[in-house]
Amino acid sequence: MTLLTILGATLAGGVLSVLIAALLSMTVLRRIAGKLVGFAVGVLLAAALLELLPEALAELSAPRVGGVLLAGLLGFFFLEKLALWRHDHGGGSDATATLIVLGDGVHNFVDGVLLAAAFLQDPLLGMTTAAAVIAHEIPQEIGDFMVLLAVGVSRPRALALNALSGAAMVAGGVIGFAALQAVTGAVPYLLALAAASFLYLATADLVPLLQRERRGTDFAEQLLVLLLGVGVVLAGSL
Repeated sequence: MTLLTILGATLAGGVLSVLIAALLSMTVLRRIAGKLVGFAVGVLLAAALLELLPEALAELSAPRVGGVLLAGLLGFFFLEKLALWRHDHGGGSDATATLIVLGDGVHNFVDGVLLAAAFLQDPLLGMTTAAAVIAHEIPQEIGDFMVLLAVGVSRPRALALNALSGAAMVAGGVIGFAALQAVTGAVPYLLALAAASFLYLATADLVPLLQRERRGTDFAEQLLVLLLGVGVVLAGSL
């Protein structure tokens, strides 16, 4: 039953989010796509600070959780810097498309493993983590979809490439489930790593996007949508 739940969550996070992102990108609904960024920030921050970290702290000492969190943040900083460097030196649209697909594939695979860890720890925690993954995947996939179109990739091919990278999340979930069954002691470490991933995505990647909008009404809208994301996580934990 747990494996089926993980499969459903990874399919929703990796493939369904791609389809939703494509729908938003190619229809009039794209006008609300920017609002999803604030919602994703709220969900990611709440899931990391109110769900994942407390679960990790229940089984590990605070210094150990803090060490994993710090190592995760530094690791994600390095990986993003490497991805940006490779993108700048990619050399052409084909290289750009390949880097996007490979980069997203690796990221989605890791998300699948982290989802498996969350579901093995507690089904409710797994659902919260899945909601956070889906929330940040949709705006990210919209961005990737638009970049692929900008470099000359056709819409059908862009959709297929994004779906391919999204399918890596399913593979990560299945492999993570099988591996973590034998190494249950690794689960709290992965929960702390998942928290690091969510915190990094929210603060380093998404918040700067929100700060580009500086009109008087933007702050109120962004805060409202962000709090809505926090509320979704809190409601799910009741």
